[in-house]
Amino acid sequence: MPATTRLISADDAERLAVLQRTGQIFFAPWEPVRQDPYFTVAGQQAEVENVLARHSRGEALPHVILDEDAQVVGRITFSGITYGAFQSCNMGYWVDEENNGRGYATDAVRAMTTRAFEELGLHRVQAETLIPNVRSQRVLQRVGFVRYGLAPAYLKIAGRWQDHLMYQLLADPR
Repeated sequence: MPATTRLISADDAERLAVLQRTGQIFFAPWEPVRQDPYFTVAGQQAEVENVLARHSRGEALPHVILDEDAQVVGRITFSGITYGAFQSCNMGYWVDEENNGRGYATDAVRAMTTRAFEELGLHRVQAETLIPNVRSQRVLQRVGFVRYGLAPAYLKIAGRWQDHLMYQLLADPR
């Protein structure tokens, strides 16, 4: 059974705190350096409130990734949703270590990109990965994303500015 997604809610903060705390070492190479409060229920509650505020302004679409038992195993978020001539967004996602490699990220990316094009009317979804993050690159490629560039010193990950590969999926590829 494929993974599903749903809009994040305040009730998810406790589970997200557990996933972030237990996965802290696993996520460290792929994430910004986080302060200790981030890994607490209160820290995750603040994260959820922040992203839901952006959602209410139409700037983000934050979802949790659910396994076949409807348990939260990760997150997937559209941010920087822009209309007008651009009609695009940026997508980020993660799945906890225990459930990594089980197809949940692929299912979630597929479902969310369909939503981007069919429900939000976007033209383009963009995602970036660190160069060594081959697993995430494979997720994007399985869904049809195309690598289109390299962004030098793009994001400060694991405490240093790192290069990222740029991927995109178009609603109407030429």
